[in-house]
Amino acid sequence: MARALLISNPVAARTTDRVLGRIEQHFRGAGWHVDVRVTTAHGDANHFAREGLADGVEVVTVFGGDGTTMQAAAALVGTDVPLGLLPGGTGNLLAANLGLPANPLEAARVIVRGVPGRIDLGRLENAAGVRYFAVAAGAGIDARVMTETSAVMKRRWGTMAYVAKTLELLPRLKSHQFRITVDGVAHEMEAAMMLVANCGMIIPPILSLGSHVSPVDGMLDIVIVQASSVAGGVRAVWDLVRHAKGTYGKDVFIARHRGKEVAVEVIGGVQPVQADGDAGGETPFTIAMLPAALQVLQAAP
Repeated sequence: MARALLISNPVAARTTDRVLGRIEQHFRGAGWHVDVRVTTAHGDANHFAREGLADGVEVVTVFGGDGTTMQAAAALVGTDVPLGLLPGGTGNLLAANLGLPANPLEAARVIVRGVPGRIDLGRLENAAGVRYFAVAAGAGIDARVMTETSAVMKRRWGTMAYVAKTLELLPRLKSHQFRITVDGVAHEMEAAMMLVANCGMIIPPILSLGSHVSPVDGMLDIVIVQASSVAGGVRAVWDLVRHAKGTYGKDVFIARHRGKEVAVEVIGGVQPVQADGDAGGETPFTIAMLPAALQVLQAAP
């Protein structure tokens, strides 16, 4: 009998008590002993996961969004206790990138029959503290989109709420002078957005950086976008959707780098930072690649 911790975030976009009850029933029907904990404040998921580890749980599952998932995942970094993903948020980007079901009840069936596999994580550190991300972290307009999209809109429109917020912010698009150091090599350039990606799909299935961006290759992919107009922003998004290796022009510039350590600062100012869709303070920050840092239950072959 597996001992499982089931953490649920009741304010996530797609969590309900009815579905939580059905997930718990499915786990118990599979012979699992389940302890259900419900978050009421930011940080609860991490606290619950740490308590579960100390108590000897064998699986930690999260019913919520990417933010709640990564809070729990932070407690599991470097351990052999696997994480089970039950999509209940807006994007659930990690689940989408791993090919897991978007339906939480179907995901529960995968967890029961699943096999653990290790994935890489990014470790972001700045004045706000340390946080981990599985999909992407960044600064600039993407951070504003992720942090300014309201919970009401996410619950109503899902991932399209992010698209709507992007269109709202495009008229105010502005590039700033960034200094980005990748594995010791510094690059200075203007950018409206810089993204450090561990997974390829950023807004599934609308925006992907390409199948070569993988959470199991031990590398971070850095995408830097310069655009200072609505037309430039639209072109930049279009080129990202087409997986353009590089875009060069008067109004738009897209550059890509790969590495294991990244340092980012905005010269003469600061920009907001996001990590897997959650607010992560401001620049400057550093990111380090942590290969095979987390066990995640995935569909059996």
